Order: sequence, then structure tokens, then C-alpha cells
Amino acid sequence: MKNAIIIGSGISGMTCAVKLAEAGVRSLIVSPFPAERSQSVMAAGGINAVLSNPEEGDSVACHVDDTLKGGNFLAGKNAVKGLCEGAQDIIRYLEKIGTVFTVDENGAPARHSFGGQSHKRTCYCGAATGKQIVSALVMEVRRCEAAGMISRRLWSCFHSALIKDGVCYGALFFDESQGRLVAEYADAVVIATGGQNALFGKTTGSTQCDGYTAGKLFMQGAELKNPEFIQYHPTTFETAQKRMLVSETARGEGGRLFYIENGKRVYFMEEKYGPKGNLMTRDVVSREIYAANREVFLDVSFLGKDEIDRKLPEVRDLCKKYRNIDIAKEPIPVAPSVHFFMGGLAVRNNHETNIKNLFAVGECASIYHGANRLGGNSLLAALYSGSVAAKEISERPSPESKCDFADYCKAEGLKLEKMKESKSQFPVMYIRDLAAQTVNRNLGIVRDASSLQKGIEDLDYYLSVAGRINYDSSVMMYFNYSLTGILTLARATMTSALERKESRGAHYRSDYPDADDSFAASSIISYDGGAYRVRLDKEREYES
Repeated sequence: MKNAIIIGSGISGMTCAVKLAEAGVRSLIVSPFPAERSQSVMAAGGINAVLSNPEEGDSVACHVDDTLKGGNFLAGKNAVKGLCEGAQDIIRYLEKIGTVFTVDENGAPARHSFGGQSHKRTCYCGAATGKQIVSALVMEVRRCEAAGMISRRLWSCFHSALIKDGVCYGALFFDESQGRLVAEYADAVVIATGGQNALFGKTTGSTQCDGYTAGKLFMQGAELKNPEFIQYHPTTFETAQKRMLVSETARGEGGRLFYIENGKRVYFMEEKYGPKGNLMTRDVVSREIYAANREVFLDVSFLGKDEIDRKLPEVRDLCKKYRNIDIAKEPIPVAPSVHFFMGGLAVRNNHETNIKNLFAVGECASIYHGANRLGGNSLLAALYSGSVAAKEISERPSPESKCDFADYCKAEGLKLEKMKESKSQFPVMYIRDLAAQTVNRNLGIVRDASSLQKGIEDLDYYLSVAGRINYDSSVMMYFNYSLTGILTLARATMTSALERKESRGAHYRSDYPDADDSFAASSIISYDGGAYRVRLDKEREYES
């Protein structure tokens, strides 16, 4: 029987595992923590789908057009078409496995308006859509576990893939509970590790998603796509631990952005873009808030307490808990924050990378969102991509050749032991914090060549000392050995942003403020013996 390893236990990883089980393929899910602690739980807004009872004028074709347009036409049309066409079946599947959607007066899933969309098509589960979907999928995983089709390995962190001659045969993990490296072999390896929030320090996402897996695979030969396209969510506020997201639902229900000038409210988005200005795509709204260069507020108080309690309970509770704001009486101070990564591992339509038998799904895979993601498309892409990868893996024949990586695994274990002997002056967490400051400062909402070049120089210095860090036994071994991969991913992202000499979607260059047709293609970046090579995918080699 064929088998697969799935690295990551969020929605995309669990979906892939369940679909593989249904097709008769065994899988091992590996993650440091249970699925209930995955970032997927934090997805609040909803999931896009054109259902059999759409809003008047809406259609799957409209969803496709909105997605392509929102992504500045960098996403592959065939991939996006498959995503949108599969959305209704995904909603039905979620209902079947126990996801409880908020319903309208007819008992059908209710729908929000989200930014960049021409019609209401975002289905939701109150303000906890991700949590509902995770709960339903966890039960499906357990059912498959009981049937012997899925097994799980917790407290284990990805170390490296087992790759030879462009083919992946498995992966090497560090088992924190045993304090040693463990090799797992499989017919296919699926990466489902999310984005790279830790590159920026505080974001709206989980710092468990730090980008190391993508960075290490990049160093091992996997190509990256569009890493420069980083989505800032326009409405967040800061807490001691992270940036808290004020869901786009608030603006979907009529929330209005404004700032104060000469004692009066200026509804700047409506003044510039008309009545639907507050629901422009996230890149546009974030840049307008940045350009305002003053404190910006989001007002939903006019909805009244009853409507807020019914439609925006999570926003109400977050603002009360963390800022002591009663949103039924006063506006919410907001600012943009890093929220989503359109770039990631480059995959073809079947979600395989340029490394044979190595797949990527969910946010760590770059395929559906182009230069900017529409709200509500991330959950859809997570579920759809997991299903697509599972179908491909289950339908292809088992690899005939096998490889022995015993020598490689032994050598990597010796490297970790040697790391423990380091007495360097460079603490690993200090370097990680410095790198996050560098990335935030030089890869923000607005960039230019000088800031990007300075960021690259700083990252090159951190990389030069990464091999001489002071081993810290007070943190997981993972934090010690993952530093170089994280820094390499940050360096690749900066390099790609420097090479794209135009402004498009979430990538805005003040020194190149206009879109340039010569850059109307995805960026593909590869790592060649320490050299970062960027090319434009004008032939769409990643759209098969």
C-alpha cells in the first residue's frame, strides 16, 4: 500500500490526509503540536463559494474573474478555475462532516461581502469559521486513525527532506521528546506548514509558522514563487503578544474607515473610491491607511448593539478584552499588519514542486492568489489544495526506486551534537529578533531599492554568524538549527522584491510606483550554491 508523509496538521494537511485515506493511501501527519493549535483555528472571516442559490448576478465565472483581477492576473487561470468550480462541493463536504455554518432565513449558508468581490459569496460559521472546520476535520482524522489509515507523530519538527537526484524519498525530523533525529520514508511528502509569520515577529498569524521548512527546502533545491507578495491586513491592533485581527467582516457589514482632520471625520476610502471604498482589496486599503500618516479608525457603532452582538461578536469581544473598547459606542483604532503570504513553494496545478514526489498545499504553496489574495479564498484554497494533492498522489503509481539515507542522517545528527558545544557570543533568539526587525523595516507596505539593499546586507551578516550561534538549551532544539533556513528564506524574499522593479498588487515600490508589463509574470527564485537566482515565469511553466 502506498504511503505519504504530511508535514503540518492544519486544514490543508488534514484534508490531504483524509482524502488520501478515502483513496486507500496511508499517511503519517507530523507536527510539533496538535491540530487544535494550528494557525487554521484563527481563520475567522469565512470561505468563498458560489452556491446553487447565488446572489443575483453572481456565478462561478464571476468568482474566477474576481480572484484573477484581485491577484493582478498573476495566478494561473486554469488553477483558479478549478479552485472556484470546486468551492460548492467543498461547502457540501464540510456540512457533511459536521461543520456548522451560519444560515439565512431559508436554511442555506448565510454569506458576507468581502473586499475585492463583486457579490456576497463568503460563507461563515459565526466568527469562528476556521475553528469549526478544524474541529470537523479532527474528527475525520480520528475516524481514519481508528481504521489504521492515518497515524500521527507529535512533538516532532521538520529538519530536512530526503532528496536525491531531484526526487524526494521522505523527510528527517527532530523528535523533541526523544532528543534525536528520526527519518521517515514515503512515496510522497506533502508540505502543509503555512506561511512565514516569524520573519516579521508580530503579525496576525501564529509564530509557529516561521518559514523554516520552505527555507530549508529552498536550500535543498525546491524553487520559490512570488515571495515578494506579502499581504497586509488593513485593520489590526497591537497586543503584547501579537497583532489582533479586526475581521474584514466588520467592513463587510458596513464598517467605515476614517481619520480626524480639523476636528472632523474624513472617510478617506469613500472619498477616493466611492460607496464601496471600504471594501477595496486589502493591498489598496493598507496602502491608503499607510499614506494617511495618522491614526485611522474603523467605526461600526451605527449598526447598534443588537446587530453587533449578532454579526460581530468576536470583534466586540476582542476589542473589549484587549483595548477596553465598546464598539457599539466608539470606533476602533486600526493599522495594517502582515497577514498572509501569496508567495511560497512553487507548485504546478497538481501541487507538486519541481522536486518529484514533493508536494506543497495551503498557504506555503504559491498558486491561486497571484499578487494579492481575496478575503475568503484562503480557507477555500487550503481545502481544495489538500484534495488536489491527495488525488494526484493516490492516482500515480508507487515509485519503484528506493534510497538509503543512513549516512546523511548520521552526519546531520553529528552536526546537531556539535552545535551544542558552541560558545559563541550570538544567542539564537537575539539573531531571530534582529532579523525580524530588519524585515519589518525594509520589506514593509512601501519599499524601495535602498531599503531592500540595506535589508539584504543585514541578512547576509546574520547568515554569516548563523553557523556560530550560542546554543540555547532553554528552547527547543528546533529554534537552534532552524535559524539558517529562516534567514535564507528572508534573504530570498528581499532579493525577489529587489528584482521586481514595478508596483503590482501587494508589492509596492516607491521608486517604481507603476505596474510594468515586462514584469507581468510570476517570480521564480532558486538557490544555487549560495547564489539567489530570480527569473520571470513568462512561459507559465508552473501552470501545467
